[in-house]
Amino acid sequence: MAAFFGANEIWTKYEGDGREPVILAGVRETDGKESVSEAEFLHSLDELAELAKACDMEPLDTVTQALAHVNAGLYVGTGKAEEIRASAEMFGAKRVIFNDTLSPSQIRNLQKLLELPVMDRTALILEIFERRARTREARLQVELAKIRYLKPRLIGMWETQNRQGGASGAMSAKGEGETQLEIDRRTIDHRLSELTREIKGVSRERETQRKKRQGSGLPLVSLVGYTNAGKSTIMNAMLSQYSSDAAPESETEKRQVFEADMLFATLDTTVRRITVGRGQEFLLSDTVGFIHKLPTSLVEAFKSTLEEVTQADLLVQVVDGSDPHCRNHIEVTKNIIAEIGAGHIPMITVYNKADLCDPPAAHPVTGVTEQTVAGITNINLYLCAKEKSSIDCLTRTIFDILHAKRTVRTFLIPYNRGNLVSFLMEQAHVLETEYEAEGTKITAECDQATADQVEYALKQ
Repeated sequence: MAAFFGANEIWTKYEGDGREPVILAGVRETDGKESVSEAEFLHSLDELAELAKACDMEPLDTVTQALAHVNAGLYVGTGKAEEIRASAEMFGAKRVIFNDTLSPSQIRNLQKLLELPVMDRTALILEIFERRARTREARLQVELAKIRYLKPRLIGMWETQNRQGGASGAMSAKGEGETQLEIDRRTIDHRLSELTREIKGVSRERETQRKKRQGSGLPLVSLVGYTNAGKSTIMNAMLSQYSSDAAPESETEKRQVFEADMLFATLDTTVRRITVGRGQEFLLSDTVGFIHKLPTSLVEAFKSTLEEVTQADLLVQVVDGSDPHCRNHIEVTKNIIAEIGAGHIPMITVYNKADLCDPPAAHPVTGVTEQTVAGITNINLYLCAKEKSSIDCLTRTIFDILHAKRTVRTFLIPYNRGNLVSFLMEQAHVLETEYEAEGTKITAECDQATADQVEYALKQ
């Protein structure tokens, strides 16, 4: 086993051959605001199993219990903890993974009773993020979240070390365990300060890039949604479908993002320009996927990345339409969107993998439906990201919404201001061009910001 910091009882990594054998355990609370239905509970356990597999672990058994409230000391009841221990011994498990975030005392008590490393859902998600992080920013954000998770769990790590006796007060001698705890705390506090400073620096760089993009006048569309719903697939399909005919295939491939049928395949926010035709362009961003019980520390650490979502003109929520729990996934996404301050932004809900829905008649392979609730029009699309017609349908819908905010304006531009003509050609959809004695008369469809820029420039 290898350890993270000195916490050999808290954050251990399996170094055996093949997939690590594990036991899953969960409690369904039946009373209070934390109560969930049995179907929701079983779905969360299925999701936990997929998370474990994403970390090269092999779930061999699942032990569950229904309680009014989780046990404050052991999370599960004493008898159920013994059942988990027996199951681990029978299957030869190397670790037990619990379906909720455990308190530091619960982790200590469980590891003492089970005599095995214990991992909770939060630690498991953090482990996946650590493995998937590719860019410097993502690695910094994951490390920050991981240390914030670990810090309170240092307490009691060294409780097996004997404390030395001695005089009371300032003259008392400190035991080995207490000394090591203070050293680890200082080390972590120092690293937290370093990470916070580094992330602020990276955030400033991202803000500079964002301002440059905003200066282009192009609207920003952000893909959001549950992990593994198909966001990266949609982005790559758009990049492939609307890449310039003159662009070499290798250049198009370079612009594409990583996609795979796995949880949290993409952590880094990427922004690409989608060009359908002259004056028909927008910026498309792909963001980290969400999941039920996404650790608060991760949401906090990734806020600088998720700011791309808060700056968007339009959100496209991608949903795996074939997943029977997709309604729950939609609610999880909407809650996180609201949490980061983007709940006011218009949203299209895209049901991907519509060809796999059952029955298909209830979910047309490609189509658009609208539902007006309290005066707000919700647009739902049913599509297959692999089909050209689906991507065309989505793109048309995006433009319809973006253009609803656009205005048709006519400008008379003097011949010595050719730079403004070029600007309009790039930033607007030019509808008509006439050449008059005073200059070039251009009628164009553009957003208000572009129109204001041109009018201001003409007055100078």
